[in-house]
Amino acid sequence: MDVIGKTSKTYTSAPGAEDKILELKKFKPANRSFWAHVPDQLWEDWHWQLRNQIQTHAQLRKLGLQLSPEEIEGIALTTHRLKFGFTPYFACLIDWNNPTCPLRRQVVPLKQELKTSPGETLDPCGEDKTTPVPGLIHRYPDRVLLIANTICAGYCRFCTRSRLVSHSTYFWNPQSFNEQIKYLRSNREIRDVLISGGDPLLLCDEKLAFILESVRAIPHIEIIRIGTRAPIFLPQRVTDELIKTLRKFHPIYISVHVNHPTELAVEARTALEKLADAGFPLGSQTVLLRGINDDPAILIALFQKLLICRVKPYYLYQCDPITGTGHFRVPVQKGLQILKSIQGFTTGYALPHYVIDAPHGGGKIPLSPNYIVRITQTKVIIRNYRDQICEYPAG
Repeated sequence: MDVIGKTSKTYTSAPGAEDKILELKKFKPANRSFWAHVPDQLWEDWHWQLRNQIQTHAQLRKLGLQLSPEEIEGIALTTHRLKFGFTPYFACLIDWNNPTCPLRRQVVPLKQELKTSPGETLDPCGEDKTTPVPGLIHRYPDRVLLIANTICAGYCRFCTRSRLVSHSTYFWNPQSFNEQIKYLRSNREIRDVLISGGDPLLLCDEKLAFILESVRAIPHIEIIRIGTRAPIFLPQRVTDELIKTLRKFHPIYISVHVNHPTELAVEARTALEKLADAGFPLGSQTVLLRGINDDPAILIALFQKLLICRVKPYYLYQCDPITGTGHFRVPVQKGLQILKSIQGFTTGYALPHYVIDAPHGGGKIPLSPNYIVRITQTKVIIRNYRDQICEYPAG
């Protein structure tokens, strides 16, 4: 194969990019200074973390943590649409001296959430219209999504289910779950069940075991997946008892939502490694977010750091057009440029699928930089990761 042309600039050309990546890839423990008085036994109790969830500006002020005027206004104006909340542990990862801290921006609201941009809706993925029974979404022929609860350890301001979580009228109960199981049994083409929420790992071990046992008992269900952000917001949840419960129902795949390398602290790494050691295949999903991770160096650090934790970067989502999230969305063209700028400069295992979850239930559609320049009867003209033009036989 002939190679012609010059090498283009990539993310590595940016001043300080390599140093930035190395710094972001460091695993640091959470800074517990604001909760130094809390005994370790309580701090490591996931129930304590949830009971002491930060939910008000007053709680932060009492701890001596300062918010910007824009954030104070945002909390006052927006929590009717999506709860404000995150664990003390996650608060220890946030830089409270920096209003643009990428972790802070994910969980502290701004009044921009009140603005509805063109194309935004409360249910952009059309989940409600593909719900045959309450709490069950059947969009694809062979798989379904089961909503196990509507609470989270931390509430992301760009949540695709903001219409359901925190203030939902839908609650898991045995009667609705029986309807879900009945539907799964009667639709034999379903082989894959994704248990999501909310966050299903916030259920107690007994209730989680009941759900898993009921689904696993259906002969045509081959795999079960769990979607969670608990290892990031609440790594204390990954207890030996939880591992013992989950292992009874292999094969279980676990998808972890991670958006920034700083989220992968020492505690998160420990939780992820416990899951990996127990035999659970781990994948990640990341939302491309303006001012948070729309930078090649940040994403390459995140994806490489995930691999160190034995998590395969799987999806990079274009942020869904949920009402009030215009300030988070990155232009698709920029997303493609970012993906192109890191391809070839890191292992293929570190490259996720960049996808749009198409509106109105259209499903996930992969996006990829176009490397084909031209196809003739005799050859394919293609462009490599360095922007060099290559020729390959067409036959």
